Amino acid sequence: MKHPLKHAMKHPVKSPTRRAVALLPFAAAASLALPAFVRAQGSELKLGVGLFQPDKEKNDATYRPLAQHLSQRLGRPVSLRTVDSWEGLAKSLANGETDLALMGPWGYVLAHHHAGAQVVSTILYDGKPEYFAIIVTHPDSGLNSVQDLIKDGPKRTFAFGDKGSTSGYLIPLHFFQQQGVDPDKHFSRVLYTKHQAIETQVAAGQLDAGADYNRNRNAMIEQGLLKAERSKIIWQSAPLPNDAFAVSARLFADKALVERLQVALAEIGPLLATQPGLLPPHYTGFVAKDNSFYKPIRDAGLATGKLATR
Repeated sequence: MKHPLKHAMKHPVKSPTRRAVALLPFAAAASLALPAFVRAQGSELKLGVGLFQPDKEKNDATYRPLAQHLSQRLGRPVSLRTVDSWEGLAKSLANGETDLALMGPWGYVLAHHHAGAQVVSTILYDGKPEYFAIIVTHPDSGLNSVQDLIKDGPKRTFAFGDKGSTSGYLIPLHFFQQQGVDPDKHFSRVLYTKHQAIETQVAAGQLDAGADYNRNRNAMIEQGLLKAERSKIIWQSAPLPNDAFAVSARLFADKALVERLQVALAEIGPLLATQPGLLPPHYTGFVAKDNSFYKPIRDAGLATGKLATR
């Protein structure tokens, strides 16, 4: 196989003809007539987002304005892709299926650990870059504390989120392990499902308890999807870093692009006053953060053995 560079040196590019030179002004004028994202330098950027909404169609509609904003500010087309599990989103950022991702903290830590993905900003919820993992039960369960849940474990059912979830899996798992409990062996039955399904099934008494996060529970109550009186919090974690806006290792090497991306994300907070659809309710913008902000999640991953030491 011929080396392409050597082959090119044997066949040097000819100087442009007079006709080609004469056509250059017309080509330039034609390019200016094209939409900005077509004229922009660089290829399409693929933005992956987790399934924050009940279904993919609603999720896409919710986050499409964010993709459009980034496309305009970066001068490159940005396509949107909803990935239905946190673990899947981490893998997509690692294997190049996505270039940018709005993802849960544990998913980000996995993508960083295995493929060098880097956080550039953290999303704000009601002005704060942090949230809490929780364990919920229903009022008829007879459980008044997480210690009651552990004590009655062999008679109780419990639900985690998917294994790429921070609040739905990693942090409550870490807590149980600190109590000397292996959930899969301790409880009578353990399920792995979606956050909304956990709240719904616990409230209906179909499950004794389950892991969730405060933002999801609050949103479900606000939207009428969950009755507050049917959901009781019996455990809450220390503050956890909010969802990460991360880029692939390849993209992170382009420092100029990363800086423009951080500026574009920082602009969103002030823009929400006139363009509220840029983010879902209660999300109030982004703040620039680096990898050190996610150390609590990394530490929990190492402590549980879910993140291998290097």
